[in-house]
Amino acid sequence: MSASSMGDALDAVAADARARGLMVREHVPLGPFTTYRVGGAAAVLVEVDTAEELAGLARILAGRSGGSADTDGHEDRGTDGVETLIVGNGSNLLVADGGAPVVAIRLGAGFDRIEIDSTTLVAGGAARLPVVARRSVAAGLSGFEWAVGVPGSIGGAIRMNAGGHGSDMAAVVRSVRVVDLRTGQDVSMPAAACEFSYRHSSIRPHQVVVEATLELREAHDGAAVAAGEELLSEIVQWRRTHQPGGHNAGSVFTNPAGDSAGRLIDTAGCKGLRIGSAEVSTKHANFIQVDADGSANDVAEVMIAVIEAVRDRHGIQL
Repeated sequence: MSASSMGDALDAVAADARARGLMVREHVPLGPFTTYRVGGAAAVLVEVDTAEELAGLARILAGRSGGSADTDGHEDRGTDGVETLIVGNGSNLLVADGGAPVVAIRLGAGFDRIEIDSTTLVAGGAARLPVVARRSVAAGLSGFEWAVGVPGSIGGAIRMNAGGHGSDMAAVVRSVRVVDLRTGQDVSMPAAACEFSYRHSSIRPHQVVVEATLELREAHDGAAVAAGEELLSEIVQWRRTHQPGGHNAGSVFTNPAGDSAGRLIDTAGCKGLRIGSAEVSTKHANFIQVDADGSANDVAEVMIAVIEAVRDRHGIQL
């Protein structure tokens, strides 16, 4: 698709989304939506508050109606070829300085909900992991304390099978609800269908996690609840001691089998490596920090330099 045609398609998506009452903004800097706080703008940013709104946006993107009017009288245009970007808590996202000709989709407050019934916890795709962890402990549940220091949302955490402190999402997920941006279908998937493995799942970029059901354990008495609160504090303190603050996206590289990415980066001599506004953390080598008002390009250059250094020193591709 040519740049001109892409621009027309993006304009069409924005117009149709507005006609459906969705919150639409154009040429929106995405840096503020990421933990790096750097990067360029999305051509279009659409915020949705319900799965129905997301499914409607998916039908616009796919042009599924072929130009026929739907039940509310709005006409879908064919917009095949428009790329989408799901923006969650932005803790695993680096946006190019020049921006991107995409429709960025952000889950709104309607996806923040957390409901607890006995040992079952249902969380929206935009619910933040630290909030879910604290709510679960306050409700007398255990098994999700590890997530209190992870700066992500439920949706992103499920897609990458986030984890830490000896556990991960695979250990607690019972089922997942996704909206398919290619079809607009809203479907539930059992945990087995997610095919979880180390920092990976079978959920694809066009499948947006809108809800997850977690199965946790009951803390049987007051002492157990107090122990959960203490564990939360210990995890937060551990992260403050061993991991840097500032603008970063947490661990950048996954660990190779039987080794630690941080150790490999450190022994390759990259700790403290700086390119422009970005540098490898001196506290934890698998973190890249960027200065306020820094450059996404600098972050990417540091990533490339680290990959090359580890490959040259250890023969391992991060």
